Amino acid sequence: MIQKPVLLTVSQLNRYLKAKFEEDEHLRSVFLTGEISNFTNHYKSGHLYFSLKDETAAIKAVMFVSHASRLRFLPKDGMKVLARGRVSVYEASGQYQLYVEDLQPDGIGALNLAYEQMKQKLEKEGLFSPERKKPIPKFPERIGVITSPTGAAVRDIQQILARRYPLAKVILAPVLVQGENAAPQIVNAIERFNALDCADVLIVGRGGGSIEDLWAFNEESVARAVAASHIPVISAVGHETDFTICDFVADLRAPTPSAAAELAVPDRDELLEVISSLQYTMEQLLRARLLHWKQQLDELSACRYLSSPEIWLTEHHRKLDTMTTRLSASLRMRTAQEQGRLSALAGKLDGLSPLKVLERGFVYATDSTGKLLTDVSETAVGDALRLRLRNGTVACTVTSVERMEELDESKHDV
Repeated sequence: MIQKPVLLTVSQLNRYLKAKFEEDEHLRSVFLTGEISNFTNHYKSGHLYFSLKDETAAIKAVMFVSHASRLRFLPKDGMKVLARGRVSVYEASGQYQLYVEDLQPDGIGALNLAYEQMKQKLEKEGLFSPERKKPIPKFPERIGVITSPTGAAVRDIQQILARRYPLAKVILAPVLVQGENAAPQIVNAIERFNALDCADVLIVGRGGGSIEDLWAFNEESVARAVAASHIPVISAVGHETDFTICDFVADLRAPTPSAAAELAVPDRDELLEVISSLQYTMEQLLRARLLHWKQQLDELSACRYLSSPEIWLTEHHRKLDTMTTRLSASLRMRTAQEQGRLSALAGKLDGLSPLKVLERGFVYATDSTGKLLTDVSETAVGDALRLRLRNGTVACTVTSVERMEELDESKHDV
């Protein structure tokens, strides 16, 4: 008997296929290895969309925010990964895809990959640059310690600080150093120290452990808090071979918490040795200076002028007399020279005197007001004039005025 075909809608078919996929226990939990391509990160929703492919095939994949938020690394195109999830059908498009619940890098741990990604990101931003690192104060008065209050690290730090530099006050900010709440507490402690400005240097760290144990010090929030701190930060995380992002961002990296305490403060014994050496040097210099002054005083005491001041006075009186004699002779010579120059100038001046000119028969005329006449145009017939001669004056009246040109013409007429 021929079975009559069933007429289905597209939605009914997709729903039926989805049910078949979900009924298959082999598809409820699958592990795939492949290369990521067409990766899309929806920042608003937090969902991740990508494809997993090998040499000959590909499958669509989605990782919802509930699972994606737990990732320690950022997936990228071309990255080989191990994916765990379930295979189902997306009814709206009828496309089957992998719903990823966990994702791990293939060949390298997720934490190691996340570490390298964060390191590269912050290094590009310049947070590791030596130019931005602040110097550690030589003689800090207040030392802030951010670590677990129960670990061996805090005991080692406190013991070394007390032994090396008991003058410094240690301020402990107890925090978790591993687990999900560790990073926020470390960030909060750094920010509180800076807001209150209650430390000259900060030691941030913990003892050794696995990469998972130390992961709080690889978190981006902790790295940025350390970079933003105006108080110098010494990073002291793990053992000498352990390196965290905090180590690269901090102003100084210490291989261990104990080493951080030694780097944070000077050694009291060394300071005392330096002070003792300086004291000895100062005493030697003072002795040498006092000896020098004593020798100078002895030399002055032996000076005959101090023992017999009259000798000094006699010698200086003699010098004063000699200088007085020289000064008098010099003044007489200078006076004679100046008198000779004055006589010569007086003779020249006398030769230019108007009286000398008058003695040679010349006269000069003035009008009734006493004005000296220099041109015939300044007088007229009938004017009263006074003529100055060598030994007196003559009053006269102008009877005629003749210009030099008229006299010259009359000579030509003759």
